[in-house]
Amino acid sequence: MKRVLLFLACTIAGAGMVAAQNQPIVLRVSTLLDGKGHALHDTAVVIEGDKIVRLDPHATGRVYDLRGLTVMPGWIDCHVHISWHFGPDGKNAGQGVAKNESPEQAFLEIAGNAWDTLMGGFTTVQSVGAEADAPLRDAINRGEIPGPRILTAIRPLSGGGRGNRSPEQIREYVDQDKAMGADLMKIFASESIRTGGKPTLTQEQLNAACDEAKKDGLRTLVHAYGVAVKMSVLAGCTEVEHGMLMDPADLKLMADHGTYFDPQAGLVQNNYFDHAKEYLGTPGYTEEGFDAMRKVLPSDVAMIKQALATPGLKMVFGTDAVAGAHGRNAEEFIYRVQQAGEDPMRALVSANSLAAESLNLQDQIGSITPGLQADIIAVDGNPLTDITAVRRVVFVMRSGTIYENHVSERGRMFRR
Repeated sequence: MKRVLLFLACTIAGAGMVAAQNQPIVLRVSTLLDGKGHALHDTAVVIEGDKIVRLDPHATGRVYDLRGLTVMPGWIDCHVHISWHFGPDGKNAGQGVAKNESPEQAFLEIAGNAWDTLMGGFTTVQSVGAEADAPLRDAINRGEIPGPRILTAIRPLSGGGRGNRSPEQIREYVDQDKAMGADLMKIFASESIRTGGKPTLTQEQLNAACDEAKKDGLRTLVHAYGVAVKMSVLAGCTEVEHGMLMDPADLKLMADHGTYFDPQAGLVQNNYFDHAKEYLGTPGYTEEGFDAMRKVLPSDVAMIKQALATPGLKMVFGTDAVAGAHGRNAEEFIYRVQQAGEDPMRALVSANSLAAESLNLQDQIGSITPGLQADIIAVDGNPLTDITAVRRVVFVMRSGTIYENHVSERGRMFRR
């Protein structure tokens, strides 16, 4: 209840703060990261409606003085599970409605996840596999509740057991997802790493899934470990998730085929460890599974270091955020820089222009460029020299609307 009241209070306050103005919004900045790997200084970003219209240090209008902060495009998380939450009993409810929880309570929790994610600086997320994602996406698009732009797979395609469909049945399933309004296809080509990560689809099945999705105009995001990585690349799938236990040669294979790669360096794993009591005993989570995650974590970091050293590999930013991690997505930047040794600018670009490209939205979001959506954030500090600055988001604008502002008009920082 406390979280719901806070969420509603922030929404009401934000709605008053962002009342429509006739004059353009002008963000004065001393340090601007453009989302493509460049840093600009001493300029201003001019916003009219929901779009960036120009960079002009002499612009006038409704001025917000962001000098002394680091300004950049809103971040993009290519892999979240926005509907996952903890139920009234404190245990993992997954993507559904928990025991002793009404659908309305579940939706409030999910809407709270969206709010937390937006306040964490993420203005776009790709939520991969829950039917509850679609009404949330649509409510945000209608302006009924605040949240990040959401792309959703609605429901995943799984292999093995009851999901062991023929290639023809898989094509029908993909077509059905398209008709349901999916923005992409999520494909489970492997078991969970908690149960060994073995393949669950044949090459023929994967070929059918990715080919049919392409015909339907849908991208494909594949949960893959070990040999399933190579199978996914050869099937022409768009993006590979996770990738642990793969042959190191598969990194070059992904680079050669232009396949996007989205590994996770630490947030999701450590979120599970931090919330072990909430997860253990719920479907899919056992002590043995937790032990398996702990054993592979060092090799996961080593794999990411190899990926960073692979020429031409397009490594995007995705957290796999589940219950307990929403709003803390930016911690993944810190793991990638401090544990895997990624260059901070490269890590930020992976969540800006490169992520936008992977979503086919590079002409809408991902950089501070005239004509693109005004998705802009500011952090207190310089993440290029101190990556922990990503924890200190003090200004959030999405499509020209300001949702978080610790800087008054014409400038004064309000410390938390």
